[in-house]
Amino acid sequence: MEESQELALTQFRKSVEKLSSSTEGYEAPTLMRFLVARSMNPDKAAKMFVDWQKWRASLVPLNGITDSEVKDELDFRKVCLQGLTKSGHPMVLVLTSKHFPAKDHVIFKKFVVHVLDKTIASGIKGKEVGDEKLVAVIDLSNITYKNLDARGLITGFQFLQSYYPERLAKCYILHMPGFFLTVWRFVCRFLDKATKEKIVIVTDGEEEERKFKEEIGVDALPEEYGGSAKLTLIQDVLLPQTSPQMLTTNNNNV
Repeated sequence: MEESQELALTQFRKSVEKLSSSTEGYEAPTLMRFLVARSMNPDKAAKMFVDWQKWRASLVPLNGITDSEVKDELDFRKVCLQGLTKSGHPMVLVLTSKHFPAKDHVIFKKFVVHVLDKTIASGIKGKEVGDEKLVAVIDLSNITYKNLDARGLITGFQFLQSYYPERLAKCYILHMPGFFLTVWRFVCRFLDKATKEKIVIVTDGEEEERKFKEEIGVDALPEEYGGSAKLTLIQDVLLPQTSPQMLTTNNNNV
């Protein structure tokens, strides 16, 4: 680690203490994500970190959110957790045609956390580092107006921006119909520049699809999308733990 980064980390830890919290138990890669997300500004990163701690403590149990807590959302069978992409990141696939706006938005928020936590945990190889990333694929094929949910999309992206800094490696959006463009333009108002730069809208042209398949890799891509993997519902993936340790450490410190 460069000297400037070490200095920023030291200042960051002190700023967190000034906010009556602590970075004890968190490794440097985890803390660096917050610094990077706030352009290496220790004070802004500290505020983001403490806000994240308070948010986790208020919404997420120490051992993570279980399947039973979000069963109603899982029953739609709309999220698949695939293997590692060519870049080494776990891939989560959202089948939007099976999604409907949530009646209980608190449960939906917990569902988003459950999906993100489990996806990140699935990419941990051996010892957790703290800077693991994920690749998201949002498939909009066969959607109707009943599936439109700007609020749900905004919630997902805002959680990534505010509470999972530097966790998103890339997000691919497939088969976007014309009537979805108005919704997407509205959603984009809530996305910061860094998030927008990680989003790729894959058009239906052969070259775009070929590039998408090449970047994901056939091992993670389901057969339905030109790969060799089987579609695997997230609830059918068994992991030693569904919430990365770096997300639960000191969850009750605030």
